[in-house]
Amino acid sequence: MKLPVFVAIALILGAIAAFVAARWMDVGQSSGARVVIVQQPIKAGKAIAADQVKAIAWPGSAVPDNAVSRASDVVGRIARVSMIPGEPVLPGKLAPKGSKGGLSSIIPAGKRAITVKVNEVIAVAGFALPGSYVDVLVNGKDAEKRTFSRTVLSRVKVLAVDQVTTGDPNKPKVVNAVTLELSPRESEKLDLARTIGRLSLVLRNELDTGEVSSSGVRMPDILYPQQAPATTSSSAVGARGPEEIRGASRKRGAAQ
Repeated sequence: MKLPVFVAIALILGAIAAFVAARWMDVGQSSGARVVIVQQPIKAGKAIAADQVKAIAWPGSAVPDNAVSRASDVVGRIARVSMIPGEPVLPGKLAPKGSKGGLSSIIPAGKRAITVKVNEVIAVAGFALPGSYVDVLVNGKDAEKRTFSRTVLSRVKVLAVDQVTTGDPNKPKVVNAVTLELSPRESEKLDLARTIGRLSLVLRNELDTGEVSSSGVRMPDILYPQQAPATTSSSAVGARGPEEIRGASRKRGAAQ
């Protein structure tokens, strides 16, 4: 049975409308705002070359805040952080205009960089890479010549190992020096700590933002870990009775 003419016309018009809508969606997806993205890997502290970035039509409407729209605006700028292909180049990832590159360009405002000498063990066997976070411990002797170990800095960012500001986590290497990102106050603490004794780095999870609050450990904590400290409560003293100390001798009295 043949369909009525008006039904056939409605089907044709519906097909045309669907085709036009699909074409409109395709155009909308490819005509978004222009955003500069990374085309070739970019290393921190290095100037961005023309072949490392390109401007594309950003798909959809969720354009990154403050996104750069022209590749020429970032070519020659110093990268503050390392960037991988596909990610947008945002102003926060770039050093201020006029920066000359190198380590000084990747230090955030208000921070300082200080380098400490390390060996294979102290440097976490080469796994302390640029961008990772560590705690800094000092091992030395106090005024009474008693050995101690204590955390002096928590969650410190590693800026460079030796003279390299980037690293491959799959290829750790032994280094002779580690450069850390510190506040001026933390720089003073580290400078003093390395005059007291040997420094060690403790690698930590980059998502762990907790501070280490420890009074440190001393030799008895290792040699006699199960020994309970002597009680000094008034009830214990009363049970034993008063104790008289004269010179090197002591005499216990009767409990009251």
